[in-house]
Amino acid sequence: MNRRSFRLRLAAALLFPSLAIAAGAVNPIEFRFAQVRYDPPSLYAFLLRMPKGGDLHIHLSGAVYAESYLRAAAADGLCANLRAGAIVAPESSGGCGDNVPAARTDSDNNLRNALIDSLSMRNFVPGRESAHDHFFAAFGKFGPLKPEHGREFLAEVTQRAADQNESYLELMAMNGRAANEIGNKAGLDEDFDHTRDRLMEAGLDAVVQQMRTRIADVERGRRVALGCDARPESPACRVTVRYLLEVLRESPKQQVFAQVMAGFRLASIEPLVVGVNFVQPEDGIVSMRDYSLQMRMVGYARKQYPKVHVSLHAGELAPGLVPPDGLRFHIREAVDVAGAERIGHGVDILYETDSRALIERMRQRHILVEINLTSNDQILGVRGSDHPLMAYRRAGVPVALSTDDEGVARSHLTAEYLRAALTYKLSYADLKEMVRTSLRYAFLEEPAKAELQKDLEARFREFEQAAR
Repeated sequence: MNRRSFRLRLAAALLFPSLAIAAGAVNPIEFRFAQVRYDPPSLYAFLLRMPKGGDLHIHLSGAVYAESYLRAAAADGLCANLRAGAIVAPESSGGCGDNVPAARTDSDNNLRNALIDSLSMRNFVPGRESAHDHFFAAFGKFGPLKPEHGREFLAEVTQRAADQNESYLELMAMNGRAANEIGNKAGLDEDFDHTRDRLMEAGLDAVVQQMRTRIADVERGRRVALGCDARPESPACRVTVRYLLEVLRESPKQQVFAQVMAGFRLASIEPLVVGVNFVQPEDGIVSMRDYSLQMRMVGYARKQYPKVHVSLHAGELAPGLVPPDGLRFHIREAVDVAGAERIGHGVDILYETDSRALIERMRQRHILVEINLTSNDQILGVRGSDHPLMAYRRAGVPVALSTDDEGVARSHLTAEYLRAALTYKLSYADLKEMVRTSLRYAFLEEPAKAELQKDLEARFREFEQAAR
């Protein structure tokens, strides 16, 4: 059916709904979607119940809402620095000194609101501080919380996913900082083979085992916090969770290489860790200076561990944030040099050198782009027709909606689907295809992926039947 024919049938259905549905003129779920698509609250309610597959681009620390950080800070007896808008440790004497007890946020609305605004993008108004800087500064304000809170935060994020009918999370929840010491010992030269050998001599395998133990503890803690032993069939416990190892791209180059090698080695032996990604601002001093070197590191590691998956933050840039020449090569090198299977953000694609050919290679190689609409709006000021989502779709490049940092952004996956539907006039079929795509391109072992895809279709049948 062509678009004009569908619109005519849908218009008739809206005028004569019972007759149109009885005659099979329009699919009932499409009719229901058409009824609510220009009514944002009703559309939100529709999308909240809709199955949403997986969130493939989500940082755990940024996914936690500020209220949860304040609650944990109060429980730990931490303090709040009002000038910095940050959670901080007590003084050596045990008191807060010029700061105030974080526990005061339980009763002081002004203090609580000021801290929530500082720890997130809520109520942010650009001025002396840009939205970009305020966003990334939030991660340094969460405070020295006790590690035990990690299980609570994981449970919170998993429960939120379950509440929105998601079935899979691919969390960036652990970085490679543990490899920094051996990276400093090994150094770095142009011969990556020699550097790898020195890393092995410095104790790379021991570091990887430590990381493996930690991720097992993280996952065990998440399931304990959710009560999965007692209630394994609860919605939250049915959400499948896997992890990506984060490489800190603003680190010295010898540390970046050590983190890359540790991450790839870990992902090659630990089923819970399904891949490697780079984090921290792409426009940072080290990130811009060492970008090409870092992509070569990833390309080298991929040859050493060809079964390990790679998704890379690339193209999280916009005109004015960096000089024009800084927009011309990041996605291309992530694809052609590092061999990324997925690209996170990909916002500056049309500013890349020979962007048409690059987009075509991404289509041919089935390289998915993880689209983060709210994040791109808040950090880069890229929204609406300035965003390349529709350019990717027109070119046939696979895309999936994701949240990036839903706590800091004060968003969640349903809100991302709402924004996409309203901004780009996407149909129910468009949204459903993106949901399916999110699982199709998940870095999940095939038997488990097949089970999730089967479950997703059952969820869609149940949802569509109930929405009639």
